[in-house]
Amino acid sequence: MRQKLKKIGIALLLLGSSYFFVAFKTDYFEVAKQIEIFTTLFKEINMYYIDDTNPAELTEKAIESMLNELDPYTKFYDEQGVEDVKMNAAGEYSGIGATTKYMQKRLVLYELYKDFPAEKAGLKVGDEIIYVNDLKVTEENINEIAALLRGSEGTSVNLTVLRQKKQYKFSVDRTKIEVEPVPHYQMIDDKIGYISFDKFNSKASASVKKAFEDLKSQGMEKLIFDLRDNPGGLLNEAVDITNFFIPKNEVVVKTEAKMQKWSETYKTNNEPIDLEIPIVVLIDKNSASAAEIVAGSLQDLDRAVILGERSFGKGLVQRYRNLSYGTKLKITISKYYTPSGRNIQELDYSHHTKNNEIPKFSKENRNAFKTKNGRIVYDGGGIEPDIKIGDGETTHAAKALFSSDLIFDYATEYYYAHPGIDSPEKFTFKEQDFQSFLGYLKKHSDAYRTRSEEIFNAGMEAATEEKYNSSITMEYKGLMQKMEEAKMKEISENKDEISRQVSDEIINRYYYKKGVYENHIYHSEYILKAAEILRDQDRYRQILQGR
Repeated sequence: MRQKLKKIGIALLLLGSSYFFVAFKTDYFEVAKQIEIFTTLFKEINMYYIDDTNPAELTEKAIESMLNELDPYTKFYDEQGVEDVKMNAAGEYSGIGATTKYMQKRLVLYELYKDFPAEKAGLKVGDEIIYVNDLKVTEENINEIAALLRGSEGTSVNLTVLRQKKQYKFSVDRTKIEVEPVPHYQMIDDKIGYISFDKFNSKASASVKKAFEDLKSQGMEKLIFDLRDNPGGLLNEAVDITNFFIPKNEVVVKTEAKMQKWSETYKTNNEPIDLEIPIVVLIDKNSASAAEIVAGSLQDLDRAVILGERSFGKGLVQRYRNLSYGTKLKITISKYYTPSGRNIQELDYSHHTKNNEIPKFSKENRNAFKTKNGRIVYDGGGIEPDIKIGDGETTHAAKALFSSDLIFDYATEYYYAHPGIDSPEKFTFKEQDFQSFLGYLKKHSDAYRTRSEEIFNAGMEAATEEKYNSSITMEYKGLMQKMEEAKMKEISENKDEISRQVSDEIINRYYYKKGVYENHIYHSEYILKAAEILRDQDRYRQILQGR
């Protein structure tokens, strides 16, 4: 069945992209064959299958199955998804000033924007939305609910929420929401400015320029440019931002595609705004795509010191293709290369292991390149920082924790147990706080499971069905107890990283995102180290000269 669904998905994809027929004439017969198989199969199923079928659902599963065999960036978008894509790219929409997340079969307010309608109405992060107007929230109507929360500017929506086991009703206005790609910037002393930048939408370069010029007017002579947790976005915005700091007509990035017309060289088109200011760029393992283009090009051109963790390693470029009935396909069309000629893609999606895992480009197979000053840099596996800082490897238990909702839920519980906390400048997540969090994890251990736990749990469920459980229950409990102990040990190994995430979530409840950034200025190891390097200009120059 899976193979048939793959063929259906392949046919659907190629139906919406007619240019493939011209570009790959040698495959025409195979393409036509698969389309015919799909058409006849789909017709037969819908006419003769014993139970009623849902054509849209079958098609969706076919597309999903096929795309799962490619990379995670090639995606199909239905009509609602297309609207979301437009909103993300434009950086603005009409809504209540909050983000929601469907978690544990609940629609929860995940973040509030300060001074926007949801916050002004009295809503809180962690509130569970149970009704929107008179419509009860269910898993099946999430898309409809999302549309109601956005709506038209100047209108209002009625929400019923569950908070601490009590129901509350709110009438919330809808207004224009602009998604600011620069959530925070400030002077951290009389000479060093700081800009945090977390997305590459259509407002990105303008927002960065505005922040930069404001800081310059305040006396900035050195810059910390924070690209941590920046997942990327529009490539042209990455080129424009890099252009602020390097000369006109300089190569920022090249792309190489199967279609020659999509292989391009992107150069700076404008005069820079500052060629001299010393810059430290912060990156981490979540800095990806366009963020890596900015960091990689500034590193290759020896224009900035890169500090932090090795970046995510996304060296692929996507483009949207229009399909029929208002749908779209986002498809990986090319690889990109930084000015030195390196592609920093981490995972090799063209190959799969026997366990269907995606292999990494090994360290042994990475190629060396040279920056403008002759420093050695490598392809594959992301951008290696000039100054390494961070937690190193994230354990399996920590990864399971981060992919769960436990940190969010703990912060909600913490918020209602603590009427207030220290100011962002003073707040720290102390040892007793971490121990309290560990206690919370022990009570909710089943809410985050490692792959090993999932496998053993599935084995026990199978044993119970086959009535073998009575003879192995004690051994199973002992094994799971040992795994739990090992899991908690791994959690402690990533104490610093976990503490930062819990601390950020807690601060966000009291002081919103602005408070989180203000806290980082005074307590982040990354920012403190960057400031130290900028204050020592001899060391800064030595790093860029490879000494």
